[in-house]
Amino acid sequence: MDILADLADEYAALDALVADLDAAGLDTLTPAEGFTVRDELSHLAFSEELASLAALDADAFRAKLDDLLADLLSAEGGPKLRAASMAPAELIGWWRTERQRTLDALRAHAVTDRIPWVVGDMSVTSFATARLMETWAHGQDVVDALGLDRAPTARLRHIAELGVRTRGFSYAVRGMAKPDADVRVALTGPDGDAWEWGAPDAADSVTGPALDFCLVVTQRRHVLDTALEVTGAAADEWMAIAQAFAGPPTDGRPAGSFPR
Repeated sequence: MDILADLADEYAALDALVADLDAAGLDTLTPAEGFTVRDELSHLAFSEELASLAALDADAFRAKLDDLLADLLSAEGGPKLRAASMAPAELIGWWRTERQRTLDALRAHAVTDRIPWVVGDMSVTSFATARLMETWAHGQDVVDALGLDRAPTARLRHIAELGVRTRGFSYAVRGMAKPDADVRVALTGPDGDAWEWGAPDAADSVTGPALDFCLVVTQRRHVLDTALEVTGAAADEWMAIAQAFAGPPTDGRPAGSFPR
């Protein structure tokens, strides 16, 4: 499955940015309120613990899901507490170990297998895509916090696809009904490729750079701070609430946080 190779590459890309950070670098605040770089990495490490458990032992994951989620979403405890006293090498090592366990577990699955997750059972491909998206999104917080450069790659296609497919979820998690109107999504990938979803003649549309679309659906940028062109009421509403990740509804970054 090519997605697993891309997931490994996404892990490695973020690793290259944080591998040599010292304690001061890890304690830099990110745009995610209350989260330092250390917190971002501990969140990823703990998420990989959950992911590898789900991929290795579905029954054990389901039995522990409520407790695991409470731990993950805890504002002061959970992974943040565990990582608070870790030396940089120890924290990076925790993340490396858990992400490798996830990769190894996913590689042992057939493409037709289903894996449990917080939003229900997922295909191996969808599960790996969600891991890639989360790694990239939290990596964006790290990049923004440290003022680093990160070139967009063709791996964004996976995140854009997930962003389109989670349009209905973005409404459901807020208790809202998704409009019947189709929304055409036409994006330009980092290499100039055209990535398109939806009916070509749809009245509503979202067009522009794939990077900007991925930043919006992962709530790392407000749509007004991007070069996306949004046409139609249904498209406007979707971009205001888009959420490609599991969990309770969140509002993302306010407009003007990252002016172009």
